[in-house]
Amino acid sequence: MLVIQDVLISEDILEEQFHCNLNACKGACCREGDYGAPVTQEEIRQIQDILPELEPFLSETSVELLQSQSPFMYYKNPGVWGTRCHQDGSCVFLVKGKDGIARCSIENAFQQGAIQINKPISCHLYPIRISKNEIAGFEAWNYDRWDICNAACTLGKEKQMPVFRFVKDAIIRLKGEEFYDELEAAYAFIKDGK
Repeated sequence: MLVIQDVLISEDILEEQFHCNLNACKGACCREGDYGAPVTQEEIRQIQDILPELEPFLSETSVELLQSQSPFMYYKNPGVWGTRCHQDGSCVFLVKGKDGIARCSIENAFQQGAIQINKPISCHLYPIRISKNEIAGFEAWNYDRWDICNAACTLGKEKQMPVFRFVKDAIIRLKGEEFYDELEAAYAFIKDGK
């Protein structure tokens, strides 16, 4: 573990290689798992505010679900608020393209300029997962290994793409340029020491 500003960071985030390979996994992380994407209270408020603008980007089944239920729910285990899921486990914000790849309707709307916010930071940062201990006052970042991402690990090795560089935009969005620059410096230090 290393410490950057107020965050404990697993060295795996610097040492492991990762690059999403949507052609291989078809966006499986949006369809599989035990609960929806973790969201902050601020993200819940922001997304609820832009639901009307999001509707054209959603699937018909998601629009129908959201007419009767909130897009978010509390998941007792692991004790987080997250996006609601359909009965098949897919995120309510998932939309499948003609190519069969699942994508985030929030991200699609953001990229097309229809809304001003991007997908939840937990999705944007993946495969980094953040855990917080409010009592002890620390935040820890870990690399989340999931077998559905094996193709992403293979592609990451081919591209020589460390995890933290793959999610550079998300890190800067969450923590700022200075934090990211400190990660780069730690990476260079570790690499030079080997």
